[in-house]
Amino acid sequence: MPAITADRATLAPLMRPRSPTEPGRVSMNILVVEDEPKAGNYLLNGLQELGYTVNLARDGVDGLHLALEHDFDVIVLDVMMPKMDGWEVLRRLRKEADTPVLFLTARDDIADRIKGLELGADDYLIKPFSFAELVARLRTLTRRGPTREDEHLHVDDLQIDVLKRRVSRAGNRITLTNKEFALLHLFATHQGEVLSRSMIASRVWDMNFDSDTNVVDVAVRRLRLKIDDPFQLKLIHSVRGIGYRFDTQP
Repeated sequence: MPAITADRATLAPLMRPRSPTEPGRVSMNILVVEDEPKAGNYLLNGLQELGYTVNLARDGVDGLHLALEHDFDVIVLDVMMPKMDGWEVLRRLRKEADTPVLFLTARDDIADRIKGLELGADDYLIKPFSFAELVARLRTLTRRGPTREDEHLHVDDLQIDVLKRRVSRAGNRITLTNKEFALLHLFATHQGEVLSRSMIASRVWDMNFDSDTNVVDVAVRRLRLKIDDPFQLKLIHSVRGIGYRFDTQP
């Protein structure tokens, strides 16, 4: 069964050559980790036709090696692979790097999505998927710097360089994944406000909040481990029955 669906009419706007200086042109260095030969070759050729630099790994072990040895703008990571599955690849990768990761999975299971988010995935696509949607999501993941915001945000001893996507607290550099940064940025730009779980899910994951899932709570817990737990002053506060508040006041 094909893993990707696309037609020439859909791909035509994407495949049209563009000048490197054309507005909106985004250069990407992409790692694709996909063991299925046809799907891997299709992604490799399609992304290269768009002018992107693409490396293809056929199993999890090779994929993890490339991800750790080279700088990539984004990684497309299949879940079910030989030698090492995508879960383990991401688990090991997140110990050393915060490269944006888009998960590919053949199972439309909310448990798989939650597991990926818990491990630090930034986005996911269910197979089969359209090539056009894949490219759009990759462009979103590699888009750097919001356009109408302060370049630097400060909350007590927490400093956020929005354009460079760097975070530090009390002079200590903190490494965040894309989604963790997006969550922190949302909190910092709404300091003192109570944010509901549904609002957080909509703004950070572009998804409708499902009360049966704990994606938001898991993400907040991971963020707390990095920016709150090592420090005496806590910035993220739970608001029972509603969501969270980001403030220097308890």
